Amino acid sequence: MQVSRRAQRIEPFYVMEVAKAAQALAASAAASDPAMIYLNIGEPDFTAPPLVQEAAVRAIHSGLSQYTPATGLPELRARISHWYQQRFAVEVPASRIVVTAGASAALQLACLALINPGDEVLMPDPSYPCNRHFVSAADGAAVLIPTTAAERFQLSADKVAAAWNKQTRGVLLASPSNPTGTSISLSEMKRIHEVVQGHGGISIIDEIYLGLSFEAEFGQTALALDEQIISINSFSKYFNMTGWRLGWLVVPEDVVPVVERLAQNLFICPSTIAQHAALACFEDDSLREYERRRAEFKARRDYFLPELNRLGLTVPVPPDGAFYAWADCSAACAKLGVKDSWDLAFELMNRARVAVTPGRDFGHANTGQFIRFSTANALPQLQEAIGRLRTLLA
Repeated sequence: MQVSRRAQRIEPFYVMEVAKAAQALAASAAASDPAMIYLNIGEPDFTAPPLVQEAAVRAIHSGLSQYTPATGLPELRARISHWYQQRFAVEVPASRIVVTAGASAALQLACLALINPGDEVLMPDPSYPCNRHFVSAADGAAVLIPTTAAERFQLSADKVAAAWNKQTRGVLLASPSNPTGTSISLSEMKRIHEVVQGHGGISIIDEIYLGLSFEAEFGQTALALDEQIISINSFSKYFNMTGWRLGWLVVPEDVVPVVERLAQNLFICPSTIAQHAALACFEDDSLREYERRRAEFKARRDYFLPELNRLGLTVPVPPDGAFYAWADCSAACAKLGVKDSWDLAFELMNRARVAVTPGRDFGHANTGQFIRFSTANALPQLQEAIGRLRTLLA
């Protein structure tokens, strides 16, 4: 059967392809083999806290499973609005918030609402692969602009201005970023947005790791800058609800009806049970637990980065958020006699039973030189992984 050209443009999600290989290897391992340590998937090892789980059970027992409005439960939109005020001291009216079936649905809705066929959207290289594929699925084109460690692997206002042409529609940035864990300062974000606005373009900011910011210089939402900013967020990372598939989108008031119309047709509504559960994310006890977990993620980062650097897996820019380490693996490749990060990932998987993600997914410029580690695992697992890597690379 002939498939669409659109589908043919979408590359495999190599993170998941490597994950499948790691799982297959683990399943075929002998009982005496060490268990696979998965440092490849960006998924918190924490689950939703007790109040959230209890809220889901109550919703089920109460029969609260009918459709909600396509934009989400009004109570949940209101609580998200309050969270912006409480956490960031930013006023974001509930009327501008659209609850979605994960951040993926939010990105899809934003792209379908705002991108026309042939539009180009500027993104940094490296960046999360699915973001560029959402642009492609809307018949736009993602333009990846190579970045350097000196630029914190992020775009600058100068680079955006230099790359802008008559086909450019806007930018899609992530702060903090996957795979690098680096953020854009609010002052630089302001300059980027001014360039975009000067051309009549759009600024879409992926902020799904914003709650997991660790440094005072960063950790502020781009929504503080302008009501024209489009922000993507999620209950998956900071709120530890990955498989619940719930996120949200913040758009200007005049875009809400457009997004609502698309959401009605494409999704009807997000999961009702997940929405009722998410209301409990904003209870004081839940927020205290999330902050405790954020501190734990920082502690894991603070242990893991120096150990990687000692192994020659150098992290050129320490991540200020999320739970990733973007490591230069050139020395490790040379030591083990492999070509690039793709081959190294399989070497580590087979010889050390440590699953990691090669750079291939995240762009085209020098991605064979870098490998991504996820530090979303408990500290004992990270310590065991370092021990195995040390044995292999010593």
